[in-house]
Amino acid sequence: MTENRAVQQKSVRRNRVAAAACLAAALAAVGVVGARSATADGAAPSTAVAARPAAVTATATGLGSAALVQSEDQVQQGLHPVGATVALTGRQGLSACSGEETMHDLTKGRATAYASVTWTFATEGLLIESAASAPTGPVAAGWEQQLVALVQDCQHEPAGHWYYGAAHTLTAAGGTAHWYPSYNGDGAASGGVAVLRSGTRVALVELTGPAASVEGITTAALKRLAP
Repeated sequence: MTENRAVQQKSVRRNRVAAAACLAAALAAVGVVGARSATADGAAPSTAVAARPAAVTATATGLGSAALVQSEDQVQQGLHPVGATVALTGRQGLSACSGEETMHDLTKGRATAYASVTWTFATEGLLIESAASAPTGPVAAGWEQQLVALVQDCQHEPAGHWYYGAAHTLTAAGGTAHWYPSYNGDGAASGGVAVLRSGTRVALVELTGPAASVEGITTAALKRLAP
């Protein structure tokens, strides 16, 4: 019974990866940049077309899109973002490994603020980031540990499946990050994922598809996350 449940969970994750790839292709085709304003709760998201999107200005108390990875950070790593969708609800899927788990789920709605972004590229792949602001440092540390455990769940996969590699640790702007390269079913490097914490802020950022420096993206994201 336990084995069957594990297989079903993995199937959900694989389906989510495929769905994310389709979404990325659709968004890249239209180059949509969407933002939900924290000052217009419940209002429909606004949209605008941008060939080279800059930072989206959605904000929330103590956390906003400026704390997330930006287009210029990606360009410096050889990526070419064409669109971004920003939200402040914490309900974006965390990573390809986590299935439908969201930051709101993981924090049980206890965060003082949430922010997330999905960046799409001219070619296949996408970059997602989900962040939350904790009420205290110890609470943030606990959320960080949960995120690390979630990522490590996908370090050991059957032959032919994609998986996360060994952990690497870095510090920047007073924060700490644990990043993991991602490998496809053939064993080739393909993006990666990172768990970040800076003060009372925690985040998970994942790059899927493009060949780029995951360490570079992680460093930039950690600097952005600093209060």
